[in-house]
Amino acid sequence: MTGTDINQVIKEHGPALLAYAIRLTGGDRHLAEDVLQETWLRAWKNADRLTEELGSIRGWLRRIAHNVAIDLHRSRKARPTEVNLSDPMLHNAATVADPTDLIDTRIDLDEALEKLSPSHRTTVKKIYFEDRTTATAASMLGIPAGTVKSRIHNALNNLRAAMAVPSSQAA
Repeated sequence: MTGTDINQVIKEHGPALLAYAIRLTGGDRHLAEDVLQETWLRAWKNADRLTEELGSIRGWLRRIAHNVAIDLHRSRKARPTEVNLSDPMLHNAATVADPTDLIDTRIDLDEALEKLSPSHRTTVKKIYFEDRTTATAASMLGIPAGTVKSRIHNALNNLRAAMAVPSSQAA
């Protein structure tokens, strides 16, 4: 079969095959066009098979489109989910905080901690930097759990004021 014959096959079966591919891909026209493109490529490579004497041309094309759609479906399931990068929410999610901002915040926090009394600073470090529970911190400091809670409450208020963070934004 010559190249012009392939063009005739495309002209004759193209619209019906595209409609079939769209149904195969659940209405995804772009994916259907990928299926169709691969189907035409295989038809071109196997042009000698595209004769009515060997069977229905449309049937052969539909079987190839079906196989291509199955292969694409399986390959998409085997890899991570694709995301639409045109979504503005994803642009924000992909950004990484500027390390200098983190350093500045840490310097400000260290300065604010130095303004606390030694007992408040030690209590904050036990709870937030050493990740201790109130009961564990109380035991380590030799004070009641209620005193730990009171010191944390007062220390956080002082830190908010020192760092000028509105209380609605603080943890």
